[in-house]
Amino acid sequence: MGTNYYMTVGQCKSCGRSESELHIGKSSAGWNFSLNTHPDNGIESLADWQAAWSTNTIRDEYCRTITPEGMMQTITERAQYSPDRPLIRHEIDGRHCIAHGAGTYDIMRGEFS
Repeated sequence: MGTNYYMTVGQCKSCGRSESELHIGKSSAGWNFSLNTHPDNGIESLADWQAAWSTNTIRDEYCRTITPEGMMQTITERAQYSPDRPLIRHEIDGRHCIAHGAGTYDIMRGEFS
């Protein structure tokens, strides 16, 4: 089971409708957070996401609004099941997983959900 997270882009302050949304990534039980990148939108790292969150809205796939602080916690402070079962990291293959983050996240590229 997992939860996808999105950032709305160009959201109208009156009606809440947005021009588009970008997939931030996915939280899956037992795994490091899968942090998506969008090079065409200038988002290639967690720091790039943090800068973008300051002017946009974050929500999960259930339409719950997430604060930037809450999103950072979800990405970087993931808990493992037990001391003998660490979180699973994605294998760096240069196509989908391009790097392991400094916290409990992996940096991904491409479409996934």
